[in-house]
Amino acid sequence: MSDSPLKNAPLGRDVAYPEIYDASLLFSIERAGNRQSLQLPDTWYGADIWNAYEVSWLNSRGLPRVAIARFTIPADSPYLIESKSFKLYLNSFNEVRYEDSAAVAAIMQADLSRVIGKEVKVQLEEDLAGLSVTCRPLEGLCLDNLDVDIECYEPDASLLQRAEQGGVVNESLVSHLLKSNCPVTGQPDWGSVQVRYTGPRIDPESLLKYIVSFRRHTEFHEHCVERMYCDIWQALEPESLFVMARYTRRGGLDINPWRSSHPVEVGDERTPRQ
Repeated sequence: MSDSPLKNAPLGRDVAYPEIYDASLLFSIERAGNRQSLQLPDTWYGADIWNAYEVSWLNSRGLPRVAIARFTIPADSPYLIESKSFKLYLNSFNEVRYEDSAAVAAIMQADLSRVIGKEVKVQLEEDLAGLSVTCRPLEGLCLDNLDVDIECYEPDASLLQRAEQGGVVNESLVSHLLKSNCPVTGQPDWGSVQVRYTGPRIDPESLLKYIVSFRRHTEFHEHCVERMYCDIWQALEPESLFVMARYTRRGGLDINPWRSSHPVEVGDERTPRQ
């Protein structure tokens, strides 16, 4: 990994637990390297939505405060954030005093925006007693019980096929069988994926086989979703396309990347696995 852009990342290394606030803990990864292997569309939209469940700091009198945070990183930022560095950075707030949650959010927004090269949206929810969180499955027809034989466990765009009949459709398809692997530690990343599109009908068995083909693939969450989007876009040539993956949490963080051919609003509801 000596020539890898991850050679100085904290992921996969033993690192000291931060005792003071330290913005230098954040480690960015350039998106361009992964995108060179993809046939990118002329225009697309998207974001990487992170939910953080282990956010804490001290108030001005030393009383610990806790919150759930939501970070929205635009897909057109030149960089993304490596997950372990993000966790260490958030932990660096734990023993530091701040006037209120607004002060904490402002610092996080400034730090993250500087590191990824684009403005990041930060929301802190401190009123946990009054918080109501919607938890429900992704909307769409679930493919997971289709009767298929699986032989491929590395991404293969040729698996994607149009249906022999069907014409132009508007549908949403879902699978909970997405698994990929961390490119540094090799640990599994588990997720659910939703594909919404308008265009020629995709063969559902081919889409399921394609999603499952990521099972032995090593790539970051954001990169996997971009690969899916580009492959489906090329295979289907749809009028519109939306691809989102909601990954289960690790280290108090879950990552939810989405890419779309058109602007959309993505809610903050979570799947039962999250």
